[in-house]
Amino acid sequence: MKLNVAVEILVLVLLVLLTSAPWRVYSESDERPHPLLVGMTLVQNASALGALLFGRQFTGLSSPQKGFGAGERNWLLQFEGGGWCNDIPSCLERAKTRRGSTRYMTKWEAFSGILSNNASLNPDFYNWNRVKIRYCDGGSFAGNAKFDNGTSLLYFRGQKIWDAIIRDLLPKGLANARKALLSGCSAGGLATFVHCDNFAKILPRNASVKCLSDAGFFLDERDISFNHTMRFFYKALVELQGIEQNLNQNCTKSLIFPDLCFFPQYALKYITTPYFILNSAYDVYQFHHILVPPSADLRGHWNHCKLNPAACNTNQIDVLQGFRRDMLLALRLFNYSRRGGMFINSCFAHCQSESQDTWFAVDSPRIDNKAIAEAVGDWYFGRRVTKEIDCAYPCDNSCHNLIP
Repeated sequence: MKLNVAVEILVLVLLVLLTSAPWRVYSESDERPHPLLVGMTLVQNASALGALLFGRQFTGLSSPQKGFGAGERNWLLQFEGGGWCNDIPSCLERAKTRRGSTRYMTKWEAFSGILSNNASLNPDFYNWNRVKIRYCDGGSFAGNAKFDNGTSLLYFRGQKIWDAIIRDLLPKGLANARKALLSGCSAGGLATFVHCDNFAKILPRNASVKCLSDAGFFLDERDISFNHTMRFFYKALVELQGIEQNLNQNCTKSLIFPDLCFFPQYALKYITTPYFILNSAYDVYQFHHILVPPSADLRGHWNHCKLNPAACNTNQIDVLQGFRRDMLLALRLFNYSRRGGMFINSCFAHCQSESQDTWFAVDSPRIDNKAIAEAVGDWYFGRRVTKEIDCAYPCDNSCHNLIP
């Protein structure tokens, strides 16, 4: 008997009515305001557009709230992160988790950092219409494929899910946007590279549309055993979920192996929409899964170093510094972009825009005395050129090393 994977993989969109707050940066001694909790809503009639996943169609409700004041016609869309699944067993397992079913997702999300509704904590975007797109497809919203072996039925329709979200939001005010920022964290940050130019084309020609990737600049880097672990992982992902057709066509035509365009470093030069790249040069996810994946360290020689950078020996620090150099090398041409922005710090972290502590607080990470929120705002509004590259570890005392 055919067994459809019985999970509801729904397009989840969180929207919030913003409220104003006085200009002020909260210090450590202050009682910081609690982040706004936003309920989960569902996109209506998404299944009619073919936005399916793991064998079940879905319907739902989406009722966007409006921004106010100067931000009334400005929109910020934030892709949630959460890794990928690149084979049938891992996708079947994912379907049983919060990354694959609304049954297991939290029904409320805290809007903090770039999503905060408090002007003192998020001075440039607090009064915008803000949408958090919950992650459920395991392919950075880029797939378009179907798997059916007679026992299990799996739909990989991340691209159609994205299309359904946009169609839902356009009549609710997005179609009249004056300013828009497409952002995302981790796998959601990578999704911005896939959808940035298309997002810009959908909106009015006179709209200011830009994109931000937070911890989404995943490198095509050999691991410590000189294997292309991440390259082969992405290759399997692109093939399984039918992603190649939705990658930048100028990029795929230029490479012998088109699936490499899933890596931002190859796609970036073909993206015409202004971009900001926020990343740690020692990104924890990439450190643990690209540079030193478990398969490359079977005896656990890196275990202590992974948990605490101060425990790394000299050779391990040299390897980490080499990873930083390769990241900066991959960004060398982007560094000369007149419309692009960067904030590459030397913290051991992964995703820094959604946490208030790292986005904008009295003790948040800084480069040249500039917090991430200030750097992003300066770039978006054209107040000044923002190309911030931190000195190498361990020179930065402002870091919040967030190691899982």
